Amino acid sequence: MEREPIFNIPPSVIVAIAVLAVVHFGLQLLPAEDANWTTLALAFIPARYGGMAEELPGGREAAVTSFATYQLVHADITHLLVNAAWLLAFGGAVARRIGALRFFVFATLCGAAGALLFLLLRWGELVPVVGASGAVSGLMAAALRFFFGAADRGDLGQLQRAPDTVPLIGLAEALTNRRILTVIGVWIVVNFVTAMAVPESVSAGGIAWEVHLGGFIVGLLTFGAFDPPQRASS
Repeated sequence: MEREPIFNIPPSVIVAIAVLAVVHFGLQLLPAEDANWTTLALAFIPARYGGMAEELPGGREAAVTSFATYQLVHADITHLLVNAAWLLAFGGAVARRIGALRFFVFATLCGAAGALLFLLLRWGELVPVVGASGAVSGLMAAALRFFFGAADRGDLGQLQRAPDTVPLIGLAEALTNRRILTVIGVWIVVNFVTAMAVPESVSAGGIAWEVHLGGFIVGLLTFGAFDPPQRASS
């Protein structure tokens, strides 16, 4: 008789959370000035693309690398814990479905897309943004496309046992599915309301709703390209 683990967390998700934790606590060990410089070098800052790249930590190289590196840094322990919790909630099922390599590439792509939308809407602004929220938003969008497939079959437990056997809802259907659209609508409203209730400066603890929205849209639209052929359940 095969015993099921109490916590069925894919190693890739554990590695992702561990990396985020190491970066966060590693920065705390640095002298304040060095920690601030490193954080800004890793952060995504629209001003880099408005002529200030050489004046900011990281220089011109950071204008390329920060699309990925900003996802590794978090403003404080609460920010880190919230993203870690969402990674556990949505990343686990996605990682078990598509495998570790595709999981990391997909999550990074969603995070980069979030940064890109932030750049387009905040062009040239000296507002650093950090955190894995764009990646997490993309993972949430991906999960919606097979969560409701399991719900339609009345077997949500299948998501825990074998998420790669749950049918993937096609993109056209996902964009017209009333339940998915309801979740998307609620998610957008919550993001905007939360953003309005906190300080405008992202670096001061504000909510970068643009990053969340960009990651979510790309996650919803592109997940089908990362989804491997479905195998039969047993």
